[in-house]
Amino acid sequence: MSVTDLTTQAGWMVGLAVAALLAAGWRKNARATPRTPRRAPIVRRKWVPIGVAETTVQLYKRPNPLRRVWAVVASSSIAVVLGAVLATIVAFGLAYLVVTLTDLLKQ
Repeated sequence: MSVTDLTTQAGWMVGLAVAALLAAGWRKNARATPRTPRRAPIVRRKWVPIGVAETTVQLYKRPNPLRRVWAVVASSSIAVVLGAVLATIVAFGLAYLVVTLTDLLKQ
């Protein structure tokens, strides 16, 4: 398969995908429009207000410095561990890609 054939096939796929998106969204509105009422709404039950109880609550108390330091240490360690895991995965993926491509070039 030549590069020209591959480019032509990719162009056809892009064109067909755009055509499918246009066909799927042709008749749909961008957002739903509310239905306009044709008559007054029917109220089947008597409207009764709901009571709201107002109670006092404790004021906001800032966490102590030890808890703040612990939060910073814990979140930093989670970030470092996740970064190391992602860096390892990306490094192995790139190494595999380089090895595979260099093997293809040697053929």
